[in-house]
Amino acid sequence: MGQAREAMDRLTEAMTTTRSAGAIAECFAPDAVASTPDGEFRGRDAIADYMAGFAVAVPDSEFDHEHRYEAGDTAVDEGWLHGTNTGPLTMPDGTTLAPTGRPIRIHGCDIATAEDGRIVDYRLYFDQLAFLEQLGLAPAAG
Repeated sequence: MGQAREAMDRLTEAMTTTRSAGAIAECFAPDAVASTPDGEFRGRDAIADYMAGFAVAVPDSEFDHEHRYEAGDTAVDEGWLHGTNTGPLTMPDGTTLAPTGRPIRIHGCDIATAEDGRIVDYRLYFDQLAFLEQLGLAPAAG
């Protein structure tokens, strides 16, 4: 196992077990960049704040791997994040939505490039429409 896989596994652990901004921040280099459906975040603290906000919104979240890859300095995880929205959800503009109490199960993919054991470039893709539908914040298809 290489440094990219180790860094990605630490991040998954921080998001689903530790759930603290500090533990999440330790996975990233100080000048890391993260591209997400909610925008681009620069610097470990901004990235950790964004990711910890989700851990607060879905504090029982778990990630079921569908595929796990590592090639050189990059690791890729594809799978399903599931849990229940029992905490406030912070929106990209900084406002918060009250918990819905609804379960979620969303498909996503994380790509992390690591240097010196920390993530320097992170990309997150997930089905935003399914997420909003499951929370009751968007009309369900059909």
